[in-house]
Amino acid sequence: MSAKKTTTATNKVTRASIISAYMQYVLEHEETPKSVYKFCKNHKMKETEFYSFFGSFEGVRQEIWTSFFNHAMELAHKNKAYEQFGNQEKMLTFFYTFFEILTANRSYVLFALKEHPGMMKNLSQLKVLRSLLKEFAGALIEDANDEKQMKILKQPVSVFSEGAWLQTLLILKYWMEDTSANFEKTDVVIEKSVRAIFDVFQTTPLESVLDFGKFLWKERFGSAQRASSH
Repeated sequence: MSAKKTTTATNKVTRASIISAYMQYVLEHEETPKSVYKFCKNHKMKETEFYSFFGSFEGVRQEIWTSFFNHAMELAHKNKAYEQFGNQEKMLTFFYTFFEILTANRSYVLFALKEHPGMMKNLSQLKVLRSLLKEFAGALIEDANDEKQMKILKQPVSVFSEGAWLQTLLILKYWMEDTSANFEKTDVVIEKSVRAIFDVFQTTPLESVLDFGKFLWKERFGSAQRASSH
């Protein structure tokens, strides 16, 4: 999903058209709209039409991330082999697809996540995304738990899903700073991150976690050294 033509008087106002208009405004003005009144006036819609879908711009921002998530899930399920994938492959497919969508909307995403100096205020727009992703990860762990015969071997769903969310934030931060062609290094981070998540679940974490940690350290430390040498 990406920004499209703004809403005109001849177009019916929809949730999607408001999102597209909002994203286009941000991209063109490099700032968020000052008020719902001015935003609606500029896009030839009534305030009542806006409020029939969203209570505020914060609702729009959260819905944009929800749209990214839903689109990624939709595309993942279009893969005929998806239902036969193991849980790790399903999560890997989702992350690859999700970050492809973010890359297609990179200018907006970078603005949205860097708008405020305070990280917590920027993360508020990810509130719904967090719930959706934890639900997705939780379903995968429930499925894997069903395959475990002994109760003692089963993993807490809440711990696993929260870990998956934290890994998402880690990958997101890396992607924002990635300067490699086609964001190839982000793909490596995704692969290692998902592997680490499932190795922890399978109670064989050490090698995977160390491998992932070494990769991140090498990338960060190496980048710092290269920057200081120029």
